[in-house]
Amino acid sequence: MNAHTAILGIGASGVAAARLALATGESVYVSDLREDASTRAHARELRELGADVELGHHDLARIKAASTIVVSPGIPPGAPVLSALRAAGIRWISEPEFAVRFLPGSLIGVTGTNGKTTTTLWIAHLLKAGGLDAEAGGNVGGGLAPAASLLALRTPPPAWVVLEMSSFQLADTEHFAPDVGVVTTFSMDHQDRYPDLASYAADKARLFQNARPRDRWVLHGAQPSVLALAGGAPGTHYHFALDPGEGPAAHVVDGVLTLILDGQGGAIPLIPADELPVAGGHNLLNALASALVAALVGVSPEAIRAGLRTLPALPHRMAPVGTLHGVQWINDSKATNVEAAGMALASFAGPVVVLLGGKDKGEDFSPLAQWLPGRVRHVLLFGQAAVRLEASLSAALKGLPGPAPILERVEGDMDHLVAVAGRVAEPGDVVLFAPACSSFDAFANYEARGLAFADAVARWGGPGRS
Repeated sequence: MNAHTAILGIGASGVAAARLALATGESVYVSDLREDASTRAHARELRELGADVELGHHDLARIKAASTIVVSPGIPPGAPVLSALRAAGIRWISEPEFAVRFLPGSLIGVTGTNGKTTTTLWIAHLLKAGGLDAEAGGNVGGGLAPAASLLALRTPPPAWVVLEMSSFQLADTEHFAPDVGVVTTFSMDHQDRYPDLASYAADKARLFQNARPRDRWVLHGAQPSVLALAGGAPGTHYHFALDPGEGPAAHVVDGVLTLILDGQGGAIPLIPADELPVAGGHNLLNALASALVAALVGVSPEAIRAGLRTLPALPHRMAPVGTLHGVQWINDSKATNVEAAGMALASFAGPVVVLLGGKDKGEDFSPLAQWLPGRVRHVLLFGQAAVRLEASLSAALKGLPGPAPILERVEGDMDHLVAVAGRVAEPGDVVLFAPACSSFDAFANYEARGLAFADAVARWGGPGRS
């Protein structure tokens, strides 16, 4: 029997989409080229629910016959199965695009190169603080929130859904139309998938493809690249930035997070920046964006203030591992690109020992150099990207004033990397694990990498160390 819905990929989003399709009475065909233990377990789960699951092969004829085709974000655009569908003129959609068809409430969409997971979860936190029925989901990952389709299975569905949207997911949307859209930052990333900045930007800009005059857009006002993505999209544009700007905005005034919603200067003070429970200048921006969204959907200033004071710290994002032998260790494994690592470095005045490396995605590493002189004493370079990182940073540092750090390549496992960091760090230093690269040269994901770092630090600082 031909499937009414075809799901390509059996990861978290594929399983969620299949469960939703089955719950709505659809016949479902699921396929994945992988046949590892995790994939087989997911296949067993879906078969028990009534799906027809095929591993190791995509049946193109069955996929073409489906009325709806949902493709997981991990399948690259050039995959043979997608090339065949494209050649046949057959379109497919992403899992969030499928899910929102069954989510009758209000939708908040969050994208950006960095900060989108934190902002997504913090928006939901502030909405809940205001008494709204709100849930976060989408591309969040790490067990922090479910795929969008699982939110659609809730009875009743949430009144407010806050979805993190990756560029891969936005690429395969058609009718996705958030009532409030947020862009946290924008810079080049995923050069292993996108040939240039323009193609990456085109997918991010699909957040605005169905913009309506009633929509609200919350944008990083200090990043021209973000404003360019939004362009002249219909709706009201609100900006957040550390420094005061013009028009409806969220910014910091005399050290206090402040909202100006009417564009006429009517300020709503929230809380002092130093009362935020999570450190980092980039987290201050995430808090401003989240507070602005909360205010726009009707959360009172009192509830926003209470919510800001209880913002949760997210794992592997500027997470303190401990202060051992006078050295503070920070896990920012989620810093998987240059912009994220730079924001992490900017959060410290120094002295810092920073650990950079991992899978080389082809990104230009030279902008990292601006954060090193006078702040970083030692840079430890590891993984697949170590050689190019060393060459790029060495060249970029030659043109910068201030004392240049020592650049040292480190071979070996995480325990050895941490041991070297412990050797070069001095009491009063911060050891910052902000790799600026993805983890896939040695780890399944950034979470596994962050856990390995934290575990290695615990072993290094154990009672047997002299």
